[in-house]
Parts: sequence; structure tokens; C-alpha cells
Amino acid sequence: MSDNPQEYELDWDVEKRLKLNDAGLVPAIVQADGTNEVLMMAWMDTHALAYTLATRRGTYFSRSRNEYWIKGLTSGNVQEVTGVALDCDGDTVLLTVKQTGGACHTGAHTCFDNDVLL
Repeated sequence: MSDNPQEYELDWDVEKRLKLNDAGLVPAIVQADGTNEVLMMAWMDTHALAYTLATRRGTYFSRSRNEYWIKGLTSGNVQEVTGVALDCDGDTVLLTVKQTGGACHTGAHTCFDNDVLL
């Protein structure tokens, strides 16, 4: 099994249900297994989703770096994926994970705890 997400192909039955944006990406909402707390939002392409399904490691596509990002590979803040679902339109992916360490790139537990508006 390769560690290169680009070498993974998504099953056609799954891919045909996905609605990717013009950049070939779909938003992925990540929530904590057990509590359903929203931890982060990231982007996936078909290779990142295929790699995630095959390895159960949260894997995303970084738009700013234009590269794949396997959560925890450099930080140690690993995501063990316990569930993956598509929304009713196929334009959003929901991942349920067992998070080790912070989910946010800042090291915070969640990306949604610093700027609460209401």
C-alpha cells in the first residue's frame, strides 16, 4: 500500500455520486467520534477521499500548498477515521474521527473555538 494519495483511485460508484467544485474539490466536515463536535473543515479531491477510505487516515488537499495533507504526518495530531458519509446532494463529505492532539493547524482542539460570533 503506497503512502502517496495520488496513486489511489476512488471507486466509481462513490465518485459518480460526488459533486466536485470547479477545482475538483469537495468540502469535508470533520467531527469527533462519540461527541459529534465539529473539529475542522478541509478540502478533498477524489484521491484524498480514496486514500482516506483505504487507510482510515484523515487525508485532505491543501489549496494553499497545492498538495496532499495526511493529518498528523508531521504534527503527530493524527485522525483515525471511523466513519465517512456523503450528504444528500453529494457535495459535502462528513468524516467522523478519533482525534489525537489538536485538530486545528494552530494546535487547538477544534478550528471553531477562537472566534465565536454568537
